[in-house]
Amino acid sequence: MKPTANIWGYLRSGALAGALSAFTFAIIHHIFISDIWFSVIMMMVAGAVCGLCIAWSYRLLVEAPSIGSWLRYNMLYVGMLALLGAASVFVYEPVTTIAALVEANEPPDELFGQAMPMTIVFTLASAVVISLLYRRSWLRIGAILLTCTVLVLLLGLNVSVIGLVFIPRGSLYLVVELFGLILAINWVYVAAFIALERKSLLPSA
Repeated sequence: MKPTANIWGYLRSGALAGALSAFTFAIIHHIFISDIWFSVIMMMVAGAVCGLCIAWSYRLLVEAPSIGSWLRYNMLYVGMLALLGAASVFVYEPVTTIAALVEANEPPDELFGQAMPMTIVFTLASAVVISLLYRRSWLRIGAILLTCTVLVLLLGLNVSVIGLVFIPRGSLYLVVELFGLILAINWVYVAAFIALERKSLLPSA
């Protein structure tokens, strides 16, 4: 029989895999975009929190963990972030430009605030939809809602303001770059977690 997955082991492995994915993000960002090593510790903490929440909610929701269900569960959250960007484009009209954001050289807090009502509604709706796909109880619904909230706050705020920024066709690569980075860190996270928890995810011989 396959060993029973321990919730505390999943929390540890999720946090470690999340921190590793954030460190990988810093490497990719340094190579292809710019040097962000000054914030690597903060990013690794954020990555650990995201990774812990995903692993924790997955273990609560899935009775018999497997690599397939782990991949599908993670793709739900990647899809959620992609749909958040699409919702932003659908709901909002551009109020600023990429050039203005680059010139400001600081987080677009005003845009985050402007997009927050849509972001909150979208996060709640995402939690409801994901909960409908799994076993439902108040604890599990709460875990999904917490996971959605953490991911949107730590990874999705830049995605939520896409519709508020005028992006000329020649700069669309920036959006592709944003989602490419999200996919890259998720792949690293998923692979690292599988490596750490292979005994509980792989069928026994």
